[in-house]
Amino acid sequence: MLAGIFMAVFSGANAQTNAGGITPAMLRQMEKSQPSSAADRAIVNALASNSIDDLARNHANRGAIDTFFSHETPKQNIHNQLSSGRCWMFSGLNVLRANFAKAHKDTVAVEFSHDYLFFYDQLEKANLMLQGVIDCAKKPMDDQRVQFFFRHPINDGGTFCGVSDLAEKYGLVPMSVQPETYSAENTSRMQKMISSKLREFGLELRAMVNAGQRAAAVQARKTEMLATVYHMLTLALGQPVKEFTYAFRNKNGKAVGPARTYTPKQFYQETVGGPLNGTFIMVMNDPRRPYYKTYEVEYDRHTYDGTNWRYLNLPMADIAALAISSIKDGHKMYSSYDVGKQFDRKRGYLDTENYDYASLFGTTFGMDKAQRISTFDSGSTHAMTLTAVDLDASGKPLKWKVENSWGPTNGQAGCLIMTNRWFEEYMFRLVVDKKYVPDNMLKQYDQKPVMVMPEDPLFGSDD
Repeated sequence: MLAGIFMAVFSGANAQTNAGGITPAMLRQMEKSQPSSAADRAIVNALASNSIDDLARNHANRGAIDTFFSHETPKQNIHNQLSSGRCWMFSGLNVLRANFAKAHKDTVAVEFSHDYLFFYDQLEKANLMLQGVIDCAKKPMDDQRVQFFFRHPINDGGTFCGVSDLAEKYGLVPMSVQPETYSAENTSRMQKMISSKLREFGLELRAMVNAGQRAAAVQARKTEMLATVYHMLTLALGQPVKEFTYAFRNKNGKAVGPARTYTPKQFYQETVGGPLNGTFIMVMNDPRRPYYKTYEVEYDRHTYDGTNWRYLNLPMADIAALAISSIKDGHKMYSSYDVGKQFDRKRGYLDTENYDYASLFGTTFGMDKAQRISTFDSGSTHAMTLTAVDLDASGKPLKWKVENSWGPTNGQAGCLIMTNRWFEEYMFRLVVDKKYVPDNMLKQYDQKPVMVMPEDPLFGSDD
């Protein structure tokens, strides 16, 4: 008797569906609408034991890849970021070492240490988090800005602005002087440990501020906290080099002059020559927002005393024109993309027609670029170094090439090739030297920026 009553109550409770839930009638309608053709049964069987990409691969697009480029910058060694999100740093340093080689007519080469700059990137991001917590201490814990700092206290993503700020502040060292460590190439565990410690420190700093302690005492405690982070970083990444002896070499490895002693700042001056900030502009294609307006991303930066992302929003045709001007003059550029879309990894080829997912699933995927950004379906996920373009007889781009940071055996000898139609849909950011930017665009870039928040779908760091 009791069992029967229990079952009746239980069944009745399960039958209740709130407004907006899936009702039995809705479920029956879905079930009846399912196709039952032989073709669908074949797809079910195929998907049971094959990857979606293998089945959606467009055979008509599998022909030989045209590797000719009408305009290409000089080749350089391909590096490997391994299991880290430092693509922005690899791409940025690619540009700097290419500029150095070009200034020396490609007779001298330099390889910069990623591990060295990454050490200070992580230390500065730790300070950014702690100081941000101090500045927002009076706000409740569920405030959006407070949550921004606590949700991701530290990360390994970024943009070219980080390379610019960090290199100017801390200098650069050769790769041979401070090589990669395991934690530089595999950042996840180190960052989880530091993030946990920063969250603990952040709660303590909030308590100090809200208890009315003096600002000097809060800052002194923050410095002690950063000393702990510094120690954790030295254990995982090594002690940052302070002084070293180095001889420049040509691309064949032969010394081209006597060895000299440098500090990181002196080596920066020797290889870069002067400030980076102010020499370039970042442009972006964001069709959700008005073009020819300047925007700035608040807080999402690498150093508290550094520069926010500032960019001019341009149509893709204008971005392509800037890129072509730079490539024609032999200068590589930092650029970023949604590299996971329509990517044939085995061939190192990006094209909108690589995969026909719509036919495989019997539906359509009809969002345009603006809609994909707005709904978090697409955004800048990976930075690479733009190095070549192939132009048709009228000067229009047919395809592009980028140097990637996944090792020399990946893709096309470490590079990726992308068709212009893919470039227009999935390219987002470009950093270009001001000398290739028309005066009217420089004036647009200098207008008062519209401030946007780092939670925006398009402003995740490149990694």
